[in-house]
Order: sequence, then C-alpha cells, then structure tokens
Amino acid sequence: MADDFLSVRGLTLHYGGSQILNGIDLSAVRGEVTCITGTNGVGKTSLLKALSGTHPRSDGDYVLDGQPIGRLKAFDLARRGVAYVPQGREIFPFLTVRENLETGFACLPKSKRQVNDEIFELFPILKTFLNRRGGDLSGGQQQQLAIARALVSDPKVLLLDEPTEGIQPNVIQQIAQTIRILKARGTIAIILVEQFLSFAHDLGDTFIVMERGKVKLRGRKSSLSIEDLVASTAL
Repeated sequence: MADDFLSVRGLTLHYGGSQILNGIDLSAVRGEVTCITGTNGVGKTSLLKALSGTHPRSDGDYVLDGQPIGRLKAFDLARRGVAYVPQGREIFPFLTVRENLETGFACLPKSKRQVNDEIFELFPILKTFLNRRGGDLSGGQQQQLAIARALVSDPKVLLLDEPTEGIQPNVIQQIAQTIRILKARGTIAIILVEQFLSFAHDLGDTFIVMERGKVKLRGRKSSLSIEDLVASTAL
C-alpha cells in the first residue's frame, strides 16, 4: 500500500533459547489503526518491543517509510518516527509533568524541542498539572501523560500497548477520542495492542489475532465483527 509507513515480513524474535514470535507479517498505514489482540502470553508486547527496537528481532524484513531497516536500536527508530507507549506507562514518577513531556525531546533536533499547544488540546488535564509530579497523578492521567510524551516526539508511527489497562471508563473514552483525532489527521499510523475488544473494534481498521507467537486471524473491519474477535480470542 502506498500509505504504508511501517511494514514487516517474516518477523521472528527469541528470548534466549525460546522463540516468541514466528513469521509475523504486519503493515501500519497512515490514518489507520492496526489492532493486535489475543490472550495473555501470545507475544503481543514482544511484537511491539521488536517494532520499537527495545528488543532486537531475530529475523525478518523491516521497512520504514520505504527504507529497509537494519538492526537499529530504539533511539534510532525513535528518531525515524517510531514512538512506543509501553504497557504500564513507565512515566518518571519523581519528574514533573512538564519534565516528563520534555523527555520526549531526546530524539528531536533542537529546533523542534517544544511542547506544542495541540498536546494540551488533546490532554487538557496535563496543562493544569504541569508542575505536579508524575507519580502523584492517577493511573488514567499517567496514561494520558505517557501518550502525550510519545506525541511530543512528532511520530509517524505510534505503538500503544494496552492503553486501557487499569484505567477508569471516562479516561478510556478520552483516550479513544484522542486516537480518533490522530486517525483523522492522516499523518500517523497507529498500532494498538488491546484486549478490551469493544474499544479495539470501535477504533480499528485492520485486526490481527495472535496465538502462540503466530498470526491466527487477520482481516479488515468490514469483514470481522466484534463477535468474530471474541470467538477468535476465546480460550
């Protein structure tokens, strides 16, 4: 597809002697959400770690913005436009909200190191809490901070790992609205790992169901109902 920003073919990944991912094919398209789901332990987080460079893949072709990617590490992939929001958020609890956001500057040239107003349009609560420590925020506010920090880096691909986990319903709706806005802009490709299937089906365009490190089911929203997803992820 002409709008693919990220594409992997035959991706495999090992932890020590254990093979975690086996021959994963995946594309991320600007203006769309690719949802990855499946039960716990099937390799969803490992896939995002491989895509973000935080864990090196064992094999497979990785193309980013039309350019083959070798064994780039996370920082280099971030400089090329891949932003990762890990499961558990991993914000810095003793830094203020402002300082947490500014950690997103690391991969940017000095001329772009600023927090744009659109970040606070997406997450108004963060502007109110700029001087509050990250650890003093609620879980939902920390999740918003983690996504905002990723967006500060001006990504072309946004990797989201279980953004609804442990989050109150009103914040889940705010996060969903943020994803809709990002989709509508048409400049970011989003890969969403999510087990909250109604949230995933509402936002997704393409769905991948994983099982034991492989793709069990793949399809567009037009051909996969939420009932199909529920059935495919049932133990």
